[in-house]
Amino acid sequence: MTPDAPREAPEADAEAEADAGRIVLLTASHRVAPGLLSWPAWQTLHAADRVLCGVGDHPQLPYLRDAGVTVELAAPTAQELLDACADGRTVVIVSSGEGETDLTDGLARLAGSGRVRMPDLELLPGSYDLPGARLLDLVQVMDRIRRECPWSSRQTHKGLAKYGIEEAYELVEAIEDGDRDELREELGDVLLQVIFHARIAQEDEEEPFSVDDVAATIVEKLIRRHPHVFGDESAETPEDVKEHWLREKAIEKQRDSVTDGVPLGQPGLALAAKLAGRVRTAGMDVELPTGEGIGYELLALAVAAEASGTDPEAALRAAGRAYRDAIRAAEKAEGQA
Repeated sequence: MTPDAPREAPEADAEAEADAGRIVLLTASHRVAPGLLSWPAWQTLHAADRVLCGVGDHPQLPYLRDAGVTVELAAPTAQELLDACADGRTVVIVSSGEGETDLTDGLARLAGSGRVRMPDLELLPGSYDLPGARLLDLVQVMDRIRRECPWSSRQTHKGLAKYGIEEAYELVEAIEDGDRDELREELGDVLLQVIFHARIAQEDEEEPFSVDDVAATIVEKLIRRHPHVFGDESAETPEDVKEHWLREKAIEKQRDSVTDGVPLGQPGLALAAKLAGRVRTAGMDVELPTGEGIGYELLALAVAAEASGTDPEAALRAAGRAYRDAIRAAEKAEGQA
């Protein structure tokens, strides 16, 4: 009779069947005020057997402690964390802003070894970025650059003015080219000009204002000029919307002339079209000035283009691009000759 094969110790069977516990990596956006966590995050924190954090000055710690959550300052290894989860315990790791790469890599190695039973691993976002949250990063970066960069710290509104014009033209070019990557980049460059000027404005001793004041001003203007969206008025067509906009703008500005507010420094064709649009909208009948030279001819063409719904500046740019392509084609042909 063959003796029975040796049996595994019953302790091993019990250990294999034991609950390996649960590890929760709790993350929170640094762009949201500390302590503003989701309800599932608070529930998990209060129910956990242990809450660990490896960063002593973590911004969430004062708020967790105020809420009665006991937080241990510890940065366990992967094996130490597995031991802490034994017998079905739940351990929450309050993640740092840089994440817990060393810990998660260690857990991955243990899981890949196949020699240990892994706890359940859960990533729990305690707060999320709202749309526009990355703008806070831009403000912080600009603030530091303004303080520490030898060039940026010396710039003024007047000194930066030319860059605003350049970036606006580059944005228009990206739009006309239809290049999505270029469009995203140029929008960022235009946004930088706004943030840069707002940061400089904070330092004005007599009339300081911040980027929040800039944003508040445009928000108020948008709400005020869209009574069909934020008020009781109605608008069924784009023409109705434009009428609302112009009416509200006229009330705000209380201008003496339809030409008030038209910047004379803009390109000539755009200036002529803008003036013609103001005249047409006001229902005025103003005879075009006459005189010698190409300027008056261009003025007449720009006014005619505006009346037909054509942007003369964009039309001339398109023709200029065609001319540029023709020049390049001629250069290429000459090079092959």
